[in-house]
Amino acid sequence: MDGTLVDSTKAVNRSWQQWADEMGFGALFSGIQHGRPAREMVADLVAPELVESSILRVNQLELADTDDISILPGAAELMATLPEGRRAIVTSCDSALCRIRLDSAGFAAPATVVTIEDTVKGKPAPDPFLEAADRLGLDARQCVVIEDAPAGLAAGRAAGCATIGVVGTHSADELDADLVVPSLDRLRIELHDHGVVFSLTPQS
Repeated sequence: MDGTLVDSTKAVNRSWQQWADEMGFGALFSGIQHGRPAREMVADLVAPELVESSILRVNQLELADTDDISILPGAAELMATLPEGRRAIVTSCDSALCRIRLDSAGFAAPATVVTIEDTVKGKPAPDPFLEAADRLGLDARQCVVIEDAPAGLAAGRAAGCATIGVVGTHSADELDADLVVPSLDRLRIELHDHGVVFSLTPQS
């Protein structure tokens, strides 16, 4: 979702930087790792007894900051080309943050949405994508993961999915995927009984 369908990067960075400033991390905080669950990133930075209060504070900041959140080019159009039973959002956000970001961007969510609350392990573990495939009634090896972050692509590969990396949050050389595209407005997907065909439109 974040960085793939909606551009929330500025809001995410602002929220985490404010939390880091409140915690007095200074130079110890070099920014977040997009795509990783918040709990894992917090646990890397604070003592175990501070994890819960830190998660609550980060979540409070992120829920309150909806400025600059918008749909990324081509995302809504691409999602709309897929039948309801063949599409899903898989995000490291919790359900409340997922809803508020999609609503803020004006992005219509599909019926299948998997959040960090739905699996024991988050990205880069395969669990979130395996859960999404199961809800769609598919084998994960029949699925394609479209991601902007290395953690998400690693999760997709681990689940057995084909992977498409979208440049934006990370540069093309940071994305290890079967296909890397400059943006979703260049990507076309055709669904057939025998599989899926992807193509890139020429750059105008």
